[in-house]
Amino acid sequence: MSSTVVATSPPTYVVSRWSIPIAGMLLTLMGGIAYAWGVFIVPLETTFGWTRAQAALPVSVYLAVFSVSMIFGGMLQDRYGPRLVATAGGILFLLGYLGATQIERFGEVWWLLVTYGAIGGLGCGLSYCVAVPTIRKWFPDRVGFAITVGLIGFGIASAVFAPGITRLIATVGIPTTFLILGVITSLITFFAAWVMRLPAPGWSPPNWDPSTTTNGVAMLAPRSEATFGEALKTPKFYLIWIGFLLIIFGGLMAMTHVAPYGVSILGLEKPAAALAMTFFGLANGFGRPLAGYLAEKIGPVNVMLGTYVVTAATYFAFNSVATTTTALYASAFVLGLGFAVTLGLFPVLTTVSFGVKNLGAIYGGIFTAFGVSAFFGPQVGALLYDRTGSYDVPFAVAGAFTLLGWALCLVAYKLKYKLP
Repeated sequence: MSSTVVATSPPTYVVSRWSIPIAGMLLTLMGGIAYAWGVFIVPLETTFGWTRAQAALPVSVYLAVFSVSMIFGGMLQDRYGPRLVATAGGILFLLGYLGATQIERFGEVWWLLVTYGAIGGLGCGLSYCVAVPTIRKWFPDRVGFAITVGLIGFGIASAVFAPGITRLIATVGIPTTFLILGVITSLITFFAAWVMRLPAPGWSPPNWDPSTTTNGVAMLAPRSEATFGEALKTPKFYLIWIGFLLIIFGGLMAMTHVAPYGVSILGLEKPAAALAMTFFGLANGFGRPLAGYLAEKIGPVNVMLGTYVVTAATYFAFNSVATTTTALYASAFVLGLGFAVTLGLFPVLTTVSFGVKNLGAIYGGIFTAFGVSAFFGPQVGALLYDRTGSYDVPFAVAGAFTLLGWALCLVAYKLKYKLP
């Protein structure tokens, strides 16, 4: 006997439908703590004698598991609703961090791969996957802005948490830091899951007439309602997937190598070089609702076109422009905006292409491209630097991938298809 979701109107303790994007922002903020993993790398090296590659591997596994689990998490939330799935994510967060507290007992990298990487990454996937579909169902009139508000958290997490985690590691040690993060992450996830709920069937915003929407908002209306299986049978799905992979590849490579560029090329001290990541993170986080707002005004395709032209130009000119500390920070900020548009508007592009009903599973499938890029992108950038001795080639490749990925997405957006 199949299970169905019974959607209900919000209880009185939900102040307004805007509590749903705020809850989504909290869920994505907890998952985005992974972006602050860099502050663990040196302490893990010195404490356990690991290599840099070993110390970085847990977060690669985390991001890979996170992206793959988005498919199954999306299917579960489409079937059982967001609250149950997000709560399960909070439980897995707690188990993953609690397991990681035992790292001193084992002292081997495989322990963090299983606990933080696999269990924590699964918790991230289950909590993150409910944000976009649930917000979309509450905001047919503000699709772009509302979804991107919910996605702010993942972008700003490193800027918010990295300084505090650094101090915790220095004062209470690695295991206790994992314990504190586990408590904070699970409690906030449980609260956000409690807030999350679906609107009643047939609900629409008061005084909203979908037939009167114009301009960008009209462009955000779904063209059809596809199942996950139907989406997989269309060329559109794979064009979007490959385009997402290519664009996010450049963004992740920049996020990983902007700070090393400051140290190796500009000769900056590590704290000054690391500050570039703060600019990148702030632009990545707060640029998302800006992208969503503009998408409602002029359409997502136009926003992505303008952004990716500027982003690609920044990649191509990075080595000749980012020659001072100020220029490095400015360049990192621009690249962060490009990352914000990618993570903010690809869910919108997916819902325009395939509809709302099965958005959790379909966007989960698209999001697996993030995991592939996260696992291989930074390593390819490092390999190109090792082979050439400069960042000319890595950033040029990122620029070319950005333009190619955008071209594929434009073809996908224009492509018409009929459901099987």
